[in-house]
Amino acid sequence: MTAGAGIAIETRLRTAGLRPTRQRVALGDLLFAKGDRHLTVEELHEEAVAAGVPVSLATVYNTLHQFTEAGLIRVLAVESSKTYFDTNVSDHHHFFVEGHNEVLDIPISTLTIANLPEPPPGMEIAHVDVVIRLRRKDR
Repeated sequence: MTAGAGIAIETRLRTAGLRPTRQRVALGDLLFAKGDRHLTVEELHEEAVAAGVPVSLATVYNTLHQFTEAGLIRVLAVESSKTYFDTNVSDHHHFFVEGHNEVLDIPISTLTIANLPEPPPGMEIAHVDVVIRLRRKDR
């Protein structure tokens, strides 16, 4: 992690209301340094271990959920057994490539959603997530 990147992550964490601990800064740097991406807890943990960041799987899990609650990332559940964390928090949708565990962004402007049901009394629609599942064509 470069000194400049660490400062940017620290500022981002403080702005989101999180204390920039050493582990949060290190995980934030790994998470955000490569642009928009979709990672599982296990994938980020593997990156951290490879980068020499001494962190447990439980700490990665807790940190990602803290980042989610602070609005820095969002959760994308595409399978019952696999949850991805998305660094792009703007409104957009996703393709999921079955069998390859690959998630790709779909810009919001390319999809129109109409005729949403009326939410129950006292509720409002916060966000609509569309996941379009893809599979490779047989040749």
